Amino acid sequence: MAWIRSLPLFVQLLGFAVVMMYIPMAFAIRLEDWDVARTFFYYTTFLLILLSLVGIAVSGYTGRNTARNYLVTVFAAFLTIPALLALPFNYMISSITYFQAYFEMLSCLTTTGATLFDDPTIVPAPLHLMRAIVGWVGGFFILVVAMAIFAPLNIGGFEIFAAGKGLQKSSNQIASVDATQRLTRYGSQIFPVYVAVTACLTLALLVAGDRTLVAVSHAMSIISTSGISPVGGLKGSNSGYAGEVLMFLFLFFAVSRHTFFFNSDREFFQNLKLDKEINLVLICLTVIPILLFVRHWTAAYEVSAEAELPSVLAAFWGAIFTVLSFLSTTGFESAAWEGARNWSGLGTTGLILMSLSIMGGGIATTAGGVKLLRVYALYKHGQREIQRLNHPHSIAGASRRVRLIRREGAQIAWIFLMLFVLSLGLVALALSATGIGFSDSLLFATAGMSNTGPLARAAGEGFTGYANISDIGKMILCVAMILGRLEALAVIAVLNPNYWR
Repeated sequence: MAWIRSLPLFVQLLGFAVVMMYIPMAFAIRLEDWDVARTFFYYTTFLLILLSLVGIAVSGYTGRNTARNYLVTVFAAFLTIPALLALPFNYMISSITYFQAYFEMLSCLTTTGATLFDDPTIVPAPLHLMRAIVGWVGGFFILVVAMAIFAPLNIGGFEIFAAGKGLQKSSNQIASVDATQRLTRYGSQIFPVYVAVTACLTLALLVAGDRTLVAVSHAMSIISTSGISPVGGLKGSNSGYAGEVLMFLFLFFAVSRHTFFFNSDREFFQNLKLDKEINLVLICLTVIPILLFVRHWTAAYEVSAEAELPSVLAAFWGAIFTVLSFLSTTGFESAAWEGARNWSGLGTTGLILMSLSIMGGGIATTAGGVKLLRVYALYKHGQREIQRLNHPHSIAGASRRVRLIRREGAQIAWIFLMLFVLSLGLVALALSATGIGFSDSLLFATAGMSNTGPLARAAGEGFTGYANISDIGKMILCVAMILGRLEALAVIAVLNPNYWR
């Protein structure tokens, strides 16, 4: 064990991802699917032997344990891990190419959840479990990276707090930050909570009536916000509205980073009460579902003045669940969502779902998107500017931290938003060059950049599937998914010539 801990982080990450593939192998053995079990065993064992040889070769290597060096490791891990996991996946599904299997695994690892298989029955059950596990591992990975690497680098949303505190001083301190200790500390703190929360949701879904594979996969998908389902979404599950209520409660883990550091003291509950991200989500869950419900109800009233109470309640619940699902970049649609559209006779509200996905969840969570704290900083800045239009000489009363978020924090948030929008436009333009229509290109680009793969199906009127995109288009989406997962600031930091010098 000490030898494993002494290995470089890159080798440890590859080994951990590969070892997790023994779980679907055990599941295949339980199902007596011996061909799949043998394939998992052969490929996993071979890759572990290969990684052991690599570990022996680099066991004496001692690199600089700074956050900047680990940032390159994280970037390389997102490129390499899917390449290894795609080997058994491609072998067991001969109808796809190796690159398509790589796209599927990268989509899972980045918690995007964009799948090439519109019909889930094509994929064997152990491979569905494999996809869910890869997404679950990717969610845990990004949680630890956010706290251990992004935080000292003042990226990933933490730059809002660092505004006005002397960025030059913090930049100089980065070179001396030992990221190994931070990775070990936060990994040991987050992993037990991550596993316990997943297990609790799994048991709750089993009690609600879901099958074992569906309960485990949906629990992993909710906690990691990957949106991966072995039955094509919540409409294929047996837990019904009870399961949706349970998932709705656990989706709040993607709203604030404070939820993964639970303790029973008064300070913890005070932090939750004052958390601006949670408050912003509660506002969205109040305003947007009401607007969506009024939209459905108005259209239904024009058709028939008599509306049954169950249909009304189902439409309202479908709006609430779907709003939080896409706001957390999970992408699950409520079973009542499609019923609400049929009830009103209206089409999908694609623009609203796209906006929610772009807004994203909390910083240092498994959610993607722009992040709620940046949205809050821009909102406070806009609110202050409107006040100054009415009262140019007014002085805003607030704490120093709020003033920093409203000024320097809003400026940095605006810069990131422009980088996000520019990247979104470039990805959409590149997809258009492959022959995809403008609206579909924008939709696919938003799904990739916000790590919300199911968005393309939920928001698109004529969605034809990711499988129909050309290999060049899939390659562009791979870049978009990594860029959305690591964020533009992290990628710029890796590609910065000053860093390489």
